[in-house]
Amino acid sequence: MDPELLADRRRIRRKLSFWRIMTVVVSVALVAGLVWRFQGAARDSNHIARIDIDGVITDDQPLLDLIKDVAENDAAKALIVSISSPGGTTYGGERLHKALLAAGKSKPVVADIHTLAASAGYMIAVSTDHIVAGESSIVGSIGVLFQYAQAGELLDKIGIRLEAIKSSPMKAEPSPFHEASDEAKAMIRSMVLDSYDWFVDMVAARREMDRTEVLALADGSIFTGRQGLKNGLVDALGGDAEIRAYLKGRNVDDTLKIVDWKPADSTTGLLFGARAASLLQQFIGVPETFSNEINRLADGKLFLDGLVSVWQVGGHSESGE
Repeated sequence: MDPELLADRRRIRRKLSFWRIMTVVVSVALVAGLVWRFQGAARDSNHIARIDIDGVITDDQPLLDLIKDVAENDAAKALIVSISSPGGTTYGGERLHKALLAAGKSKPVVADIHTLAASAGYMIAVSTDHIVAGESSIVGSIGVLFQYAQAGELLDKIGIRLEAIKSSPMKAEPSPFHEASDEAKAMIRSMVLDSYDWFVDMVAARREMDRTEVLALADGSIFTGRQGLKNGLVDALGGDAEIRAYLKGRNVDDTLKIVDWKPADSTTGLLFGARAASLLQQFIGVPETFSNEINRLADGKLFLDGLVSVWQVGGHSESGE
């Protein structure tokens, strides 16, 4: 075949590929722009705002900013926080708890517990004025956990030994490379129990319960929504109808539209968000990074550090031990 003809065909293919990619980019940008425009219009008229808190809880600044935006928006007459979370970092839960307390000073805030609100997830729920759950929702698991791996025996088997020179005995303790000393265990236990007391006091204050009542529930146990209603961890069973009924009692028009508020996507640039970028990556064949994929498959639990308040099915529950 004529070399010039082959070269022309290659140039045509490259141009077609370029215009296909540009078509996807422009289409995504237009859709994102329309969505943003409609969301902005919905937020300008009187409504009930709703924010979803799903999955493992971490220190999430975009979510904190979103809660603040709702609190400062006069058109948002109330805030519904839809929760489906097993918990996460204690600090992440603390920041969300304080942000929702602040929002509650300007408007009613209601927790709508879906599948579960356990550990730090329940910590978020108690920051609201009213907790609504499904009859079979999971609530509770009040407690704090600090866990670390032990790899000493594995290293011994493969002939690796780690040496350390430390400024003091408690530095970098507990270590995954040797059994923790009694002093190190006492240090960590003291820290865990201090955070546990803080969590218990928080629940007692927000649920207006005696501390001894909360302590009886705060052994890491989980409860159904029905049980939570009986023991005081939940205010009502149901969904939107029950939430609207409560808000009507707080002088919020129960016919207002519920508008979902979402954090702004800034992870992949100003033109389009992470979901659009994912579609584009699939279109042009660019894979996700390996670490992001592992984190997604593990639901974010692999990379939790420090003190955590998280309930895991089939794993370790946090009982303050």
